[in-house]
Amino acid sequence: MVDPTSDHHEDIDEDEAPECATCGAPIANEVTHRVITWIEDNSVETAHFCDEECRMEWQ
Repeated sequence: MVDPTSDHHEDIDEDEAPECATCGAPIANEVTHRVITWIEDNSVETAHFCDEECRMEWQ
């Protein structure tokens, strides 16, 4: 399910887009965009990925 408050499918400029944690490519308006979130030191951390393949390669 896509979060209805998320702007990840909106018209995001590449300069403002997150970068893939694996390959470093900007992720702007990609339907294959994946995000992992976790708690570390009492704060929320995120890692963005351009597709499932990059997500699986991430360590």
